[in-house]
Amino acid sequence: MSSQKVPIVAIVGRANVGKSSLFNTILERREAIVAREAGTTRDSIMAKASWQDQDFWLVDTAGVKDAEDDFEFTIQEQILQATESADVIWVVVEADIPITDEDRRVATMALKSRKPVFLIVNKVDKARGHDLDAFMRLGIKPIIHTATTQRRGISQLLDTLVEVIPKASVREDDDRLHIALIGRPNVGKSALFNTLAKKQQAIVADRAGTTRDINRTIVRYEGREVEIMDTAGIRRPGKIGQGIEHFSIVRTLSAIEQADICFLLMDVNELNVGLDQRIAGIIKEAGKGLVLVVSKWDSAKDKDAFTRDALAPQIAATYDFVPWAPLIFTSAIDGQNVTKLFELALEIDIRRKQRLTTSELNRWLRESVDKHPPAGLKNRAPKLNYIVQEDDNPIPAFKVFGSHTKFLHWSYKRFLEREFRERYQYEGTPVQFWFIEKHETHKHGNSPTKEPRKY
Repeated sequence: MSSQKVPIVAIVGRANVGKSSLFNTILERREAIVAREAGTTRDSIMAKASWQDQDFWLVDTAGVKDAEDDFEFTIQEQILQATESADVIWVVVEADIPITDEDRRVATMALKSRKPVFLIVNKVDKARGHDLDAFMRLGIKPIIHTATTQRRGISQLLDTLVEVIPKASVREDDDRLHIALIGRPNVGKSALFNTLAKKQQAIVADRAGTTRDINRTIVRYEGREVEIMDTAGIRRPGKIGQGIEHFSIVRTLSAIEQADICFLLMDVNELNVGLDQRIAGIIKEAGKGLVLVVSKWDSAKDKDAFTRDALAPQIAATYDFVPWAPLIFTSAIDGQNVTKLFELALEIDIRRKQRLTTSELNRWLRESVDKHPPAGLKNRAPKLNYIVQEDDNPIPAFKVFGSHTKFLHWSYKRFLEREFRERYQYEGTPVQFWFIEKHETHKHGNSPTKEPRKY
Protein backbone atom coordinates (compact mmCIF):
# COMPACT_ATOMS: atom_id res chain seq x y z
CA MET A 1 0.00 0.00 0.00
CA SER A 2 1.48 3.38 -0.97
CA SER A 3 0.80 6.48 1.06
CA GLN A 4 1.79 10.10 1.19
CA LYS A 5 4.21 11.37 3.82
CA VAL A 6 3.95 15.04 4.66
CA PRO A 7 7.46 16.59 4.64
CA ILE A 8 8.90 17.96 7.90
CA VAL A 9 10.65 21.34 8.03
CA ALA A 10 12.74 22.01 11.16
CA ILE A 11 13.70 25.56 12.17
CA VAL A 12 17.08 25.60 13.96
CA GLY A 13 19.48 28.24 15.20
CA ARG A 14 20.81 29.87 18.31
CA ALA A 15 18.53 31.64 20.77
CA ASN A 16 16.80 34.94 19.95
CA VAL A 17 17.37 34.90 16.20
CA GLY A 18 13.63 35.00 15.51
CA LYS A 19 12.76 31.31 14.98
CA SER A 20 9.48 31.52 16.87
CA SER A 21 8.57 34.80 15.19
CA LEU A 22 9.09 33.16 11.82
CA PHE A 23 7.04 30.15 12.93
CA ASN A 24 4.18 32.34 14.15
CA THR A 25 4.30 34.58 11.09
CA ILE A 26 3.76 31.61 8.78
CA LEU A 27 1.18 29.87 10.95
CA GLU A 28 -0.76 32.69 12.59
CA ARG A 29 -0.78 35.66 10.32
CA ARG A 30 -1.81 33.71 7.22
CA GLU A 31 -4.98 31.96 8.29
CA ALA A 32 -5.20 30.30 4.87
CA ILE A 33 -2.04 28.38 5.75
CA VAL A 34 -2.97 27.32 9.26
CA ALA A 35 -4.27 23.80 9.82
CA ARG A 36 -5.52 24.19 13.39
CA GLU A 37 -5.82 20.95 15.31
CA ALA A 38 -8.75 20.57 17.67
CA GLY A 39 -7.69 21.23 21.23
CA THR A 40 -4.49 23.08 20.26
CA THR A 41 -3.29 26.56 21.10
CA ARG A 42 -1.54 29.11 18.94
CA ASP A 43 1.79 28.70 20.73
CA SER A 44 2.07 25.14 19.49
CA ILE A 45 5.60 23.97 18.79
CA MET A 46 4.47 22.15 15.65
CA ALA A 47 1.70 22.60 13.11
CA LYS A 48 0.80 21.49 9.64
CA ALA A 49 1.05 24.26 7.07
CA SER A 50 0.29 24.56 3.37
CA TRP A 51 1.62 26.68 0.54
CA GLN A 52 0.63 26.41 -3.10
CA ASP A 53 -1.39 23.27 -2.27
CA GLN A 54 1.68 21.56 -0.76
CA ASP A 55 1.39 20.47 2.86
CA PHE A 56 4.29 20.30 5.28
CA TRP A 57 4.89 20.07 9.02
CA LEU A 58 6.64 23.10 10.48
CA VAL A 59 8.57 22.48 13.72
CA ASP A 60 9.89 25.27 15.91
CA THR A 61 12.89 24.25 18.00
CA ALA A 62 14.51 25.54 21.17
CA GLY A 63 17.30 28.05 20.75
CA VAL A 64 20.82 26.72 20.97
CA LYS A 65 22.64 28.31 23.89
CA ASP A 66 26.15 27.95 25.23
CA ALA A 67 25.92 25.12 27.75
CA GLU A 68 29.51 25.35 28.95
CA ASP A 69 31.17 21.93 28.66
CA ASP A 70 28.02 20.31 27.27
CA PHE A 71 27.63 22.83 24.46
CA GLU A 72 29.36 20.88 21.70
CA PHE A 73 27.50 17.69 22.63
CA THR A 74 24.19 19.54 22.76
CA ILE A 75 24.59 21.27 19.41
CA GLN A 76 25.68 18.13 17.59
CA GLU A 77 22.91 15.99 19.04
CA GLN A 78 20.27 18.61 18.31
CA ILE A 79 21.22 19.03 14.69
CA LEU A 80 21.90 15.35 14.07
CA GLN A 81 18.55 14.26 15.45
CA ALA A 82 16.71 17.05 13.64
CA THR A 83 18.30 16.19 10.30
CA GLU A 84 17.55 12.48 10.64
CA SER A 85 13.81 13.10 10.80
CA ALA A 86 13.37 16.41 8.98
CA ASP A 87 13.21 16.68 5.19
CA VAL A 88 14.34 20.33 5.08
CA ILE A 89 16.30 22.41 7.61
CA TRP A 90 15.98 26.16 8.00
CA VAL A 91 19.03 27.71 9.70
CA VAL A 92 18.09 31.14 11.07
CA VAL A 93 20.62 33.90 11.83
CA GLU A 94 20.29 37.60 12.69
CA ALA A 95 21.05 40.15 9.99
CA ASP A 96 22.16 42.85 12.44
CA ILE A 97 24.68 40.66 14.31
CA PRO A 98 27.91 39.34 12.76
CA ILE A 99 28.27 35.58 12.35
CA THR A 100 28.89 33.89 15.71
CA ASP A 101 30.59 30.62 16.58
CA GLU A 102 27.17 29.14 17.35
CA ASP A 103 25.94 30.14 13.87
CA ARG A 104 28.94 28.42 12.29
CA ARG A 105 28.45 25.21 14.26
CA VAL A 106 24.74 25.03 13.42
CA ALA A 107 25.46 25.66 9.73
CA THR A 108 28.24 23.05 9.60
CA MET A 109 26.15 20.31 11.21
CA ALA A 110 23.13 21.11 9.04
CA LEU A 111 25.18 20.89 5.87
CA LYS A 112 26.66 17.55 6.93
CA SER A 113 23.13 16.10 6.87
CA ARG A 114 23.06 16.33 3.06
CA LYS A 115 19.43 17.41 3.38
CA PRO A 116 18.18 20.62 1.72
CA VAL A 117 19.29 23.50 3.95
CA PHE A 118 18.11 27.12 3.74
CA LEU A 119 19.86 30.04 5.38
CA ILE A 120 17.32 32.57 6.64
CA VAL A 121 18.88 35.94 7.42
CA ASN A 122 16.21 37.38 9.67
CA LYS A 123 15.61 40.90 11.00
CA VAL A 124 16.90 42.60 7.84
CA ASP A 125 14.81 45.62 8.82
CA LYS A 126 17.36 46.26 11.58
CA ALA A 127 20.42 45.67 9.42
CA ARG A 128 21.00 49.07 7.82
CA GLY A 129 24.66 49.48 7.11
CA HIS A 130 25.46 45.81 7.77
CA ASP A 131 27.16 43.65 5.15
CA LEU A 132 24.58 40.95 4.38
CA ASP A 133 26.91 39.34 1.84
CA ALA A 134 29.07 38.22 4.76
CA PHE A 135 26.56 35.44 5.51
CA MET A 136 27.59 33.72 2.28
CA ARG A 137 30.65 32.52 4.21
CA LEU A 138 28.45 29.99 6.02
CA GLY A 139 28.28 28.07 2.74
CA ILE A 140 24.49 27.62 2.69
CA LYS A 141 22.33 28.22 -0.35
CA PRO A 142 19.70 29.45 -0.90
CA ILE A 143 19.86 32.53 1.30
CA ILE A 144 16.54 34.22 2.06
CA HIS A 145 16.33 37.66 3.69
CA THR A 146 13.31 38.07 5.98
CA ALA A 147 11.76 40.54 8.39
CA THR A 148 8.88 38.85 10.16
CA THR A 149 7.48 42.08 11.60
CA GLN A 150 7.06 43.42 8.08
CA ARG A 151 6.40 40.06 6.44
CA ARG A 152 9.32 40.67 4.09
CA GLY A 153 10.67 37.60 2.30
CA ILE A 154 8.02 35.19 3.62
CA SER A 155 6.45 34.48 0.23
CA GLN A 156 9.90 34.00 -1.34
CA LEU A 157 10.86 31.61 1.45
CA LEU A 158 7.75 29.48 0.99
CA ASP A 159 7.94 29.59 -2.81
CA THR A 160 11.50 28.28 -2.60
CA LEU A 161 10.49 25.63 -0.07
CA VAL A 162 7.78 24.05 -2.23
CA GLU A 163 10.29 23.70 -5.06
CA VAL A 164 12.41 21.28 -3.03
CA ILE A 165 10.08 19.38 -0.69
CA PRO A 166 8.70 16.08 -1.95
CA LYS A 167 5.06 16.07 -2.88
CA ALA A 168 4.77 12.49 -1.68
CA SER A 169 6.95 9.78 -0.23
CA VAL A 170 5.85 6.35 -1.39
CA ARG A 171 6.10 3.60 1.17
CA GLU A 172 7.26 0.18 0.14
CA ASP A 173 4.33 -1.65 -1.37
CA ASP A 174 3.60 -4.30 1.25
CA ASP A 175 0.72 -5.49 3.37
CA ARG A 176 2.41 -4.63 6.66
CA LEU A 177 0.33 -2.60 9.12
CA HIS A 178 2.22 0.24 10.85
CA ILE A 179 1.16 1.24 14.38
CA ALA A 180 2.69 4.09 16.44
CA LEU A 181 2.39 4.41 20.21
CA ILE A 182 2.00 8.14 20.90
CA GLY A 183 1.56 10.17 24.06
CA ARG A 184 3.12 12.24 26.82
CA PRO A 185 6.16 10.96 28.73
CA ASN A 186 5.66 8.21 31.28
CA VAL A 187 2.15 7.17 30.25
CA GLY A 188 3.19 3.55 29.64
CA LYS A 189 4.13 3.50 25.97
CA SER A 190 7.28 1.43 26.38
CA ALA A 191 5.59 -1.02 28.76
CA LEU A 192 2.77 -1.54 26.26
CA PHE A 193 5.33 -1.84 23.45
CA ASN A 194 7.06 -4.65 25.32
CA THR A 195 3.78 -6.43 26.04
CA LEU A 196 2.70 -6.16 22.41
CA ALA A 197 6.09 -7.33 21.19
CA LYS A 198 6.36 -10.12 23.78
CA LYS A 199 9.97 -9.16 24.41
CA GLN A 200 12.03 -6.50 26.17
CA GLN A 201 13.18 -4.35 23.28
CA ALA A 202 12.50 -0.89 24.74
CA ILE A 203 13.76 0.68 27.95
CA VAL A 204 11.08 0.62 30.62
CA ALA A 205 11.65 2.91 33.58
CA ASP A 206 9.49 4.63 36.15
CA ARG A 207 10.57 8.06 35.04
CA ALA A 208 9.83 10.26 32.06
CA GLY A 209 11.92 10.62 28.94
CA THR A 210 13.66 7.23 28.69
CA THR A 211 12.75 6.80 25.01
CA ARG A 212 14.40 9.23 22.59
CA ASP A 213 14.52 7.25 19.36
CA ILE A 214 11.73 5.37 17.61
CA ASN A 215 11.96 1.76 18.75
CA ARG A 216 10.49 -0.69 16.26
CA THR A 217 9.52 -4.33 16.22
CA ILE A 218 7.56 -6.50 13.80
CA VAL A 219 5.12 -9.14 15.01
CA ARG A 220 2.58 -11.35 13.31
CA TYR A 221 -1.09 -11.33 14.27
CA GLU A 222 -3.81 -13.28 12.48
CA GLY A 223 -1.35 -13.96 9.65
CA ARG A 224 -0.60 -10.24 9.22
CA GLU A 225 2.73 -8.50 9.74
CA VAL A 226 2.41 -5.58 12.15
CA GLU A 227 5.17 -3.04 12.80
CA ILE A 228 4.92 -1.37 16.21
CA MET A 229 6.73 1.92 16.82
CA ASP A 230 7.43 3.20 20.34
CA THR A 231 8.08 6.94 20.48
CA ALA A 232 9.43 9.45 22.97
CA GLY A 233 6.84 11.42 24.90
CA ILE A 234 5.69 14.84 23.79
CA ARG A 235 5.98 17.43 26.56
CA ARG A 236 4.17 20.73 26.92
CA PRO A 237 6.06 23.54 25.10
CA GLY A 238 7.09 25.15 28.37
CA LYS A 239 8.41 21.82 29.64
CA ILE A 240 10.66 21.09 26.67
CA GLY A 241 14.28 21.46 27.66
CA GLN A 242 17.29 22.39 25.65
CA GLY A 243 19.22 19.56 24.07
CA ILE A 244 18.53 16.18 22.56
CA GLU A 245 15.11 15.68 24.13
CA HIS A 246 13.70 18.57 22.13
CA PHE A 247 14.18 16.68 18.89
CA SER A 248 12.35 13.64 20.19
CA ILE A 249 9.29 15.66 19.17
CA VAL A 250 10.46 15.71 15.57
CA ARG A 251 10.94 11.94 15.74
CA THR A 252 7.45 11.47 17.18
CA LEU A 253 5.97 13.57 14.38
CA SER A 254 7.90 11.45 11.90
CA ALA A 255 6.45 8.29 13.49
CA ILE A 256 2.91 9.66 13.13
CA GLU A 257 3.56 10.26 9.44
CA GLN A 258 4.94 6.73 8.97
CA ALA A 259 2.05 5.09 10.81
CA ASP A 260 -1.27 3.87 9.46
CA ILE A 261 -2.85 3.87 12.93
CA CYS A 262 -1.82 5.67 16.13
CA PHE A 263 -2.56 4.51 19.66
CA LEU A 264 -2.79 7.63 21.84
CA LEU A 265 -1.98 6.54 25.39
CA MET A 266 -3.42 8.42 28.38
CA ASP A 267 -2.54 7.65 31.99
CA VAL A 268 -5.70 6.61 33.88
CA ASN A 269 -4.43 8.61 36.85
CA GLU A 270 -4.01 11.78 34.75
CA LEU A 271 -6.89 12.02 32.29
CA ASN A 272 -8.31 14.94 30.30
CA VAL A 273 -4.96 16.71 29.88
CA GLY A 274 -4.92 19.47 27.30
CA LEU A 275 -1.75 18.19 25.65
CA ASP A 276 -3.38 14.79 25.04
CA GLN A 277 -6.14 16.60 23.15
CA ARG A 278 -3.55 18.49 21.17
CA ILE A 279 -1.78 15.27 20.19
CA ALA A 280 -5.11 13.76 19.12
CA GLY A 281 -5.62 16.81 16.92
CA ILE A 282 -2.21 16.33 15.31
CA ILE A 283 -3.00 12.67 14.56
CA LYS A 284 -6.38 13.65 13.10
CA GLU A 285 -4.78 16.38 10.99
CA ALA A 286 -2.25 13.86 9.71
CA GLY A 287 -5.16 11.70 8.53
CA LYS A 288 -4.17 8.63 10.53
CA GLY A 289 -6.30 6.04 12.26
CA LEU A 290 -6.70 6.73 15.98
CA VAL A 291 -7.45 4.68 19.08
CA LEU A 292 -7.73 6.37 22.50
CA VAL A 293 -5.97 4.07 24.96
CA VAL A 294 -6.39 4.56 28.71
CA SER A 295 -3.26 2.92 30.12
CA LYS A 296 -2.22 1.66 33.58
CA TRP A 297 -5.74 0.46 34.37
CA ASP A 298 -4.22 -1.90 36.94
CA SER A 299 -3.15 1.14 39.00
CA ALA A 300 -6.57 2.82 38.99
CA LYS A 301 -8.52 3.00 42.21
CA ASP A 302 -11.91 1.26 42.27
CA LYS A 303 -11.29 -0.14 38.80
CA ASP A 304 -14.61 -1.84 38.25
CA ALA A 305 -17.11 -1.70 35.43
CA PHE A 306 -18.98 1.12 37.13
CA THR A 307 -15.87 3.30 37.21
CA ARG A 308 -15.06 2.52 33.59
CA ASP A 309 -18.63 3.23 32.51
CA ALA A 310 -18.47 6.52 34.40
CA LEU A 311 -15.13 7.56 32.88
CA ALA A 312 -15.95 6.72 29.27
CA PRO A 313 -18.58 9.49 28.75
CA GLN A 314 -16.27 12.06 30.36
CA ILE A 315 -13.41 11.12 28.04
CA ALA A 316 -15.74 11.08 25.02
CA ALA A 317 -16.90 14.61 25.84
CA THR A 318 -13.29 15.81 26.10
CA TYR A 319 -12.46 14.28 22.71
CA ASP A 320 -15.67 15.26 20.95
CA PHE A 321 -13.61 16.49 17.97
CA VAL A 322 -12.70 12.84 17.24
CA PRO A 323 -16.00 11.10 18.11
CA TRP A 324 -15.11 8.28 15.73
CA ALA A 325 -12.02 7.20 17.74
CA PRO A 326 -12.66 4.03 19.79
CA LEU A 327 -11.82 4.10 23.50
CA ILE A 328 -10.22 1.16 25.28
CA PHE A 329 -8.90 0.60 28.82
CA THR A 330 -5.67 -1.41 29.01
CA SER A 331 -3.00 -2.66 31.38
CA ALA A 332 0.43 -3.71 30.16
CA ILE A 333 1.07 -5.33 33.56
CA ASP A 334 -1.75 -7.88 33.51
CA GLY A 335 -2.30 -7.81 29.72
CA GLN A 336 -5.88 -6.54 29.90
CA ASN A 337 -7.28 -5.75 26.43
CA VAL A 338 -3.83 -5.92 24.80
CA THR A 339 -5.03 -8.46 22.25
CA LYS A 340 -8.07 -6.27 21.64
CA LEU A 341 -5.71 -3.53 20.45
CA PHE A 342 -4.52 -5.74 17.60
CA GLU A 343 -8.12 -6.57 16.72
CA LEU A 344 -9.08 -2.90 16.68
CA ALA A 345 -6.11 -2.00 14.50
CA LEU A 346 -6.97 -4.64 11.90
CA GLU A 347 -10.63 -3.55 11.87
CA ILE A 348 -9.68 0.10 11.40
CA ASP A 349 -7.29 -0.81 8.60
CA ILE A 350 -10.11 -2.64 6.80
CA ARG A 351 -12.37 0.41 7.16
CA ARG A 352 -9.70 2.75 5.83
CA LYS A 353 -9.27 0.60 2.73
CA GLN A 354 -12.89 -0.19 1.96
CA ARG A 355 -14.22 0.93 -1.39
CA LEU A 356 -17.81 2.03 -1.93
CA THR A 357 -19.50 1.99 -5.31
CA THR A 358 -20.65 5.28 -6.79
CA SER A 359 -24.21 4.01 -7.08
CA GLU A 360 -24.29 3.08 -3.37
CA LEU A 361 -22.82 6.45 -2.40
CA ASN A 362 -25.35 8.37 -4.45
CA ARG A 363 -28.20 6.34 -2.99
CA TRP A 364 -26.98 7.33 0.48
CA LEU A 365 -26.62 11.00 -0.55
CA ARG A 366 -30.19 11.16 -1.90
CA GLU A 367 -31.58 9.58 1.25
CA SER A 368 -29.64 11.95 3.50
CA VAL A 369 -30.68 15.07 1.54
CA ASP A 370 -34.32 13.93 1.52
CA LYS A 371 -34.13 13.37 5.27
CA HIS A 372 -32.62 16.81 5.94
CA PRO A 373 -32.32 19.22 2.96
CA PRO A 374 -29.53 21.81 3.28
CA ALA A 375 -30.59 25.35 4.14
CA GLY A 376 -29.29 28.41 2.33
CA LEU A 377 -29.91 32.00 1.39
CA LYS A 378 -32.68 33.18 -0.89
CA ASN A 379 -31.92 31.99 -4.43
CA ARG A 380 -28.71 30.51 -3.06
CA ALA A 381 -29.89 27.20 -1.65
CA PRO A 382 -27.15 24.57 -1.89
CA LYS A 383 -27.89 21.52 -3.99
CA LEU A 384 -25.90 18.31 -3.74
CA ASN A 385 -26.03 16.29 -6.95
CA TYR A 386 -23.67 13.35 -6.68
CA ILE A 387 -20.73 11.90 -4.76
CA VAL A 388 -17.69 9.83 -5.70
CA GLN A 389 -14.88 8.27 -3.68
CA GLU A 390 -11.33 9.41 -4.29
CA ASP A 391 -8.92 6.87 -5.75
CA ASP A 392 -5.54 6.02 -4.23
CA ASN A 393 -6.00 8.18 -1.14
CA PRO A 394 -4.75 6.67 2.15
CA ILE A 395 -7.52 8.61 3.93
CA PRO A 396 -11.14 7.74 3.05
CA ALA A 397 -11.99 10.79 0.93
CA PHE A 398 -15.15 11.70 -0.96
CA LYS A 399 -16.00 14.47 -3.42
CA VAL A 400 -19.53 15.86 -3.33
CA PHE A 401 -20.51 17.85 -6.41
CA GLY A 402 -23.31 20.38 -6.43
CA SER A 403 -24.21 24.04 -6.72
CA HIS A 404 -23.84 26.86 -4.18
CA THR A 405 -21.83 24.49 -2.01
CA LYS A 406 -19.99 27.40 -0.37
CA PHE A 407 -23.23 28.24 1.44
CA LEU A 408 -23.33 24.88 3.21
CA HIS A 409 -23.30 25.44 6.96
CA TRP A 410 -20.66 23.62 9.01
CA SER A 411 -23.42 21.96 11.00
CA TYR A 412 -24.84 20.43 7.82
CA LYS A 413 -21.44 19.05 6.88
CA ARG A 414 -21.26 17.52 10.35
CA PHE A 415 -24.74 16.04 9.82
CA LEU A 416 -23.64 14.41 6.57
CA GLU A 417 -20.53 12.93 8.18
CA ARG A 418 -22.58 11.58 11.08
CA GLU A 419 -25.08 9.98 8.71
CA PHE A 420 -22.27 8.59 6.62
CA ARG A 421 -20.51 7.00 9.58
CA GLU A 422 -23.73 5.46 10.86
CA ARG A 423 -24.29 3.83 7.48
CA TYR A 424 -20.74 2.66 6.68
CA GLN A 425 -19.07 2.24 10.10
CA TYR A 426 -15.87 4.21 9.52
CA GLU A 427 -14.79 3.75 13.13
CA GLY A 428 -11.26 4.74 14.06
CA THR A 429 -10.40 6.85 11.03
CA PRO A 430 -10.98 10.41 9.84
CA VAL A 431 -12.87 10.87 6.59
CA GLN A 432 -12.69 13.80 4.22
CA PHE A 433 -15.61 15.38 2.38
CA TRP A 434 -14.80 17.91 -0.30
CA PHE A 435 -17.73 19.98 -1.59
CA ILE A 436 -17.15 21.08 -5.16
CA GLU A 437 -19.04 23.27 -7.57
CA LYS A 438 -19.92 21.15 -10.60
CA HIS A 439 -18.19 23.54 -12.99
CA GLU A 440 -14.92 23.54 -11.01
CA THR A 441 -12.03 21.23 -11.80
CA HIS A 442 -10.37 19.38 -8.96
CA LYS A 443 -6.81 18.20 -8.80
CA HIS A 444 -6.45 15.01 -6.77
CA GLY A 445 -4.82 15.51 -3.40
CA ASN A 446 -5.51 19.26 -3.16
CA SER A 447 -8.52 20.47 -1.23
CA PRO A 448 -10.87 22.29 -3.61
CA THR A 449 -12.17 24.29 -0.66
CA LYS A 450 -8.98 26.33 -0.43
CA GLU A 451 -9.30 29.81 -1.85
CA PRO A 452 -6.61 31.01 -4.28
CA ARG A 453 -4.04 33.12 -2.45
CA LYS A 454 -3.23 36.64 -3.54
CA TYR A 455 -0.12 38.37 -2.30
